[in-house]
Amino acid sequence: MEPGVEELMPRLLPVDDCDLTEDFDPTVPPRTPQEYLKRVQIEAARCPDVVVAQIDPKKLKKKQTVNVSISGCQPAPEGFSPTLKWQQQQVANFSAVRQSLNKHRNHWRSQHLDSNVTMPKSEDEEGWKKFCLGERVYSEVDALSDNENLGIDYMKIGFPPLLSIVSRMNQATVTSVLEYLISWFGEKKFTPELGRWLYALLACLEKPLLPEAHSLIRQLARRCSEVRLLEENKNEEQISALNLIICLVSRYFDQRDLADEP
Repeated sequence: MEPGVEELMPRLLPVDDCDLTEDFDPTVPPRTPQEYLKRVQIEAARCPDVVVAQIDPKKLKKKQTVNVSISGCQPAPEGFSPTLKWQQQQVANFSAVRQSLNKHRNHWRSQHLDSNVTMPKSEDEEGWKKFCLGERVYSEVDALSDNENLGIDYMKIGFPPLLSIVSRMNQATVTSVLEYLISWFGEKKFTPELGRWLYALLACLEKPLLPEAHSLIRQLARRCSEVRLLEENKNEEQISALNLIICLVSRYFDQRDLADEP
């Protein structure tokens, strides 16, 4: 090594010059400790002082998307911000729903499910999305065909979050299904089917929240705030539903930094 480099990178252990035989070949595996140390010295001497990565600019995307995480929610559209009184009433109603659910959980769990209800396994993400949202929403089919049976087909329109269904879901399943639906909502539009299930799953979440559930509901509130801000038609019913979810996450589950302030 050069003297300057020697001073900046001192040897941890003193190594004297090795007396090796003339037939020493640095390309073959070392046979003795001396040959190994000599080989290390030779490889270190060949290393350049500065290494520059070769980057092909053509492989870089012309427009790169940068996701910036914000701590709070986007404000509600002008004229659609919920009042504090409305938010307090929603929290009271939600608390009553949770108390009733906990009180009667064992009763509803004991009720027999209809023969057409087959709950997916907890890890079946696609199965749960279709179960909750229905094949039409999940597959983004706008309407029934004229030749289709007009009777209720829950496989197509999605199963509602009946008490007999959600009472059978343990906390791991509740958290998993919530994660699946939030993931779907991250790229899709808000629908009544989605809203009903999100409300029901929030009602099933036990407090204190597990870390993964805490992160999920904050993600959900932020997504709701983004969707209501981008709502072109300013559908009052839909914005009210989004306001409700943000309200429950922020004020019932104590995520106050996400709350809509009147």
